Amino acid sequence: MTSRADVARMIDHTLLKPEATPDQVSALIDEAAELGCFSVCVSPNQLPVSTPESVAVATVVGFPSGAHKPEIKAAEAARAVEDGADEVDMVINLSKAATGDWDAVEADIRAVREAIPNALLKVIIESAVLDDDAIVAACRASESAGADFVKTSTGFHPAGGASAHAVKLMRDTVGDRLGVKASGGIRDAAAAEEMIAAGASRLGLSSSAAVLEGLE
Repeated sequence: MTSRADVARMIDHTLLKPEATPDQVSALIDEAAELGCFSVCVSPNQLPVSTPESVAVATVVGFPSGAHKPEIKAAEAARAVEDGADEVDMVINLSKAATGDWDAVEADIRAVREAIPNALLKVIIESAVLDDDAIVAACRASESAGADFVKTSTGFHPAGGASAHAVKLMRDTVGDRLGVKASGGIRDAAAAEEMIAAGASRLGLSSSAAVLEGLE
């Protein structure tokens, strides 16, 4: 079993409900600090936020559909970093992925990468929508475009969230060169440990307290 403290430092404590209020975001930040989480992940309209030095700030771009022009995602990412985001989680162009246009997927990611050269970039591939070959291709496109992490899911797609199978395939594809973030539907300690065993190095959780309680 992974220690509670180690798991906490892998967590992006997340609140991405569109109706989230500033008070709820403040409570999220306080809870992240109390739990020892790595970061908070909030919608870009909530930025800027004030966090303790121990808690990084992440946000999302092209979320949740990914169906935005590359220049719009790039501008959104640049503004988010201006507003204090340390990390950006962007959604790929799933239409281009569905048709196997991996050059376009890579170009979309690269546009965001070039807009935020000094921020950490995670690429959400929405793995539940993709078959194994497409998961591999999406990870390769992400790496080629300069991403720092690949991430399973938005948590908003009806196809589902993270799976241990997808996480393992993503880790096998990127090796130790990129991080792998598992996100979407991870609500207890057993699910978190399964994702970590499969190769996840970061966890996107809205149920962080419940997950960590199961490790105590």
